[in-house]
Amino acid sequence: MKRTARLSFLSVLCAALAATPALAADASVEARLKARGIQYELDDDGDYKVTYSYKQENRTQLVFVSGGTEQVNGLSIREVFAPAGRVTADGIDGKKALELLAESRGKKLGSWEISGDVLYFAIKLPDSVDAAALESAMDIASETADNMEIELSGDKDEL
Repeated sequence: MKRTARLSFLSVLCAALAATPALAADASVEARLKARGIQYELDDDGDYKVTYSYKQENRTQLVFVSGGTEQVNGLSIREVFAPAGRVTADGIDGKKALELLAESRGKKLGSWEISGDVLYFAIKLPDSVDAAALESAMDIASETADNMEIELSGDKDEL
């Protein structure tokens, strides 16, 4: 095959793969979410995105369950995470970061993390947890992140 033909073929192949939605690496998450009747979408990263609705407060909160796991000393770990604020827009400075670290110390499950310009509440669990435990972790992440979003940005409901 000529070089230009190979490059054209590779370009078409890459475009086709890019157009294909990302699939989660482990369908066990899907089974656990379905077992609990939880509606979800797959995002571009292959994470499971769930929207919590707090009707009384007229708010929503996004929670993600990672589509893949990471291995740590033989343990398969899955992450549940929920965005709570934007570092720059919400004025998360050094003082606030230290407060978040101190607050994390008191949490029995989960902690605050920053990725890029977003503050997340993240819970890292053994992937062997059952559907009820996964849902509990999602509930904790959602409530914790939404409460922090209220603290940081008032009535805004952007995450």
